Amino acid sequence: MSHESTHSDEFSDVELLAFLDEQLDAELSARIETAIRDSADLRERLTRLRGQNLAGLHTIGAIWRQERLSCPDRETLQKYLRGELERDSADYIRFHLSEIGCRVCNANHDDLNQAMLDEQESATRRRRMFQTSAGHLR
Repeated sequence: MSHESTHSDEFSDVELLAFLDEQLDAELSARIETAIRDSADLRERLTRLRGQNLAGLHTIGAIWRQERLSCPDRETLQKYLRGELERDSADYIRFHLSEIGCRVCNANHDDLNQAMLDEQESATRRRRMFQTSAGHLR
């Protein structure tokens, strides 16, 4: 078996379509990108999949991915970060972020997490200023 056919068969259509939609984790995306450079067969397959996708030959899986139906909204992600979700919901989000590696949700998660940290830092700074100023007020 040649090196090219190995690359062409290495990835599923679902993975290649998710690659096109930039929905894979960085490691798998990098592996696919390297394989695309090395394999004319894989480039042809990817072009065919892109054409089918653009022509409206959508599968249920493609629609599911494109519409991000399995992705939690930002409010749910915020509750996850605060530890306010029930165990099953939290487990699903953890799986979605870690195992699925959804780039959109990971970006939202990181953004919300940073906003929470900034808010906590600001509250701590206000509390310290109040405590140091309290003795000077009459």
